[in-house]
Amino acid sequence: MAGMSSLDDLRRHTRVVADTAEYLCLPGLGAQEATTNPSLVLRAVRLAEYAPLLAEPDLRRAAAGDPELAMDRLLVRFGCEILQRVPGRVSTEIDARLSHDTRASVERAQRVIELYAAQGVDRSRVLIKLASTWEGIEAARQLRDQGVACNMTLLFGFTQARACAAAGVQLVSPFVGRITDWARQQAGAAWDPAAHEGEADPGVRALLRIWRFYKARGVATEVMGASFRQTAQIAALCGCDLLTISPALLGELQAAQQPLPRRLDPSRPGPAEDDAPLHVGRAEFLAALDADAMCRSKLDEGIAAFVADTHALLELLRP
Repeated sequence: MAGMSSLDDLRRHTRVVADTAEYLCLPGLGAQEATTNPSLVLRAVRLAEYAPLLAEPDLRRAAAGDPELAMDRLLVRFGCEILQRVPGRVSTEIDARLSHDTRASVERAQRVIELYAAQGVDRSRVLIKLASTWEGIEAARQLRDQGVACNMTLLFGFTQARACAAAGVQLVSPFVGRITDWARQQAGAAWDPAAHEGEADPGVRALLRIWRFYKARGVATEVMGASFRQTAQIAALCGCDLLTISPALLGELQAAQQPLPRRLDPSRPGPAEDDAPLHVGRAEFLAALDADAMCRSKLDEGIAAFVADTHALLELLRP
């Protein structure tokens, strides 16, 4: 179609999600949903246009008594602003320091949902983001039973995806770019970009394995590709349930007019690579993580980065 951008083409086949907390840019991005995390919120409040949120009286009063509550209020404040600018859902991440504590994660998620409810936001528009640890997945299962939908983040391995499906979580976010980053770093000078394009891209291949397994099994859990490094990875996954994309890459797609044909069709998913059962026990889950150096390293690294940015955010909030 004449004049159609690559982003327009993508939106015909995939639900486009903006990977940002910078809500003022959302009207120009054409996204239907948005995902946030501590790093994105920290980046936003360090910008002049968002810094005033830190000075709001209600937030400062909360920070004087309970900085962690103030942080949750700030995350919800960003979420509410986002929801005024997208028609769909927002993903709000739970304190990453709780990634290995099921009970604390559930309690924090409940508080976030209550904070949204106090602002008139129905829980159907909120996805609670949890790290795809064993404890995080169990927290998501318990929250599901309470009617709270979760987005499982920091997902790098197939066993994580199986456990999420067995728990009946709403959505998983395989980290396409970080998986490919690992493969590139391991290969070093031997890395051949041309040999790792399209379905040969390690991150793309990892997501496709999960997506085909889910579709072959009739798993209702949504698959949302995340952490993209280039538009070629996005093009290779056109047709995935959702893709969360940075504003910079959304801008590239808006400016381009290269057609993006559907690559993934849920009515014709192709053969699944695996016949593994959905159920994963704790021992099997932990053993699989220990056996997968990429998954173990990237999961720990991701949690550590979010924890560091959580501490930085709390420092900004403390009186």
